[in-house]
Amino acid sequence: MAKRRFEDPTMTRIRDRFEEAGLSLQDLGLKMGYPEESARKSAWQLMRTSDPRISMLRRFAKAMKIELKELLC
Repeated sequence: MAKRRFEDPTMTRIRDRFEEAGLSLQDLGLKMGYPEESARKSAWQLMRTSDPRISMLRRFAKAMKIELKELLC
């Protein structure tokens, strides 16, 4: 994915992890605990933001089975 201007380094790590995992947006959204009908849209919203909410970061970390601090450091 192209890097955004002034992007938070946390989002760079999230996008890198997502690409490495080889998941679809639908799969990621489901792993993050969203209902099937909104999973893809919810994951897409996370991937396009430059300033994620902490609740989204927690869901992503849990879905990827990593510690939240790995995204924030």
